[in-house]
Amino acid sequence: MQPTESGIKTWQWVVTVIVIIILIIIGVMVFGNKGSQAPATTSPVGTATSTSQSGAVNRIVMADQYPGNVAYISSVQLANGGWVVIKNDNAGQPGDVIGEAYSAAGINPVKVTLSSPMVDGGTYYAILYTGNNATAFDATAEQPLTDSTGAIIMHVFHSSATADASLKG
Repeated sequence: MQPTESGIKTWQWVVTVIVIIILIIIGVMVFGNKGSQAPATTSPVGTATSTSQSGAVNRIVMADQYPGNVAYISSVQLANGGWVVIKNDNAGQPGDVIGEAYSAAGINPVKVTLSSPMVDGGTYYAILYTGNNATAFDATAEQPLTDSTGAIIMHVFHSSATADASLKG
């Protein structure tokens, strides 16, 4: 019975080493790229990212939304506090503001209550704005956050009845 016990202990040790190596690789991938520049364009995986010249990251991560009066942003990462603003579509460009929510600096989930509901098949824009005033959004005082190339940090998303039902608003 001794060889079987030894084999099990060796197997456990090998699995432990593999798990540690995988965790190190993931850590390097997530935290090792602090100095690189990421584009601030919308992407099909649901994120829009910008790394400022100071190395601070501003990012939106979200999925398509279920129609309704609430937009759920999975993660907003801001170097400084700021606003997540939801706009409707105006001929393929961001239109009127239909909702906004303040987010503190760091990484936070954000729930935005909308003044007009998202409709099935609609296109919408989540845009990051400066947070000069944390108590009320003022479109004349706040400015959209941009990346190092001057592109506005935004995520284009759609409202669909086939979206995750837990995102009902």
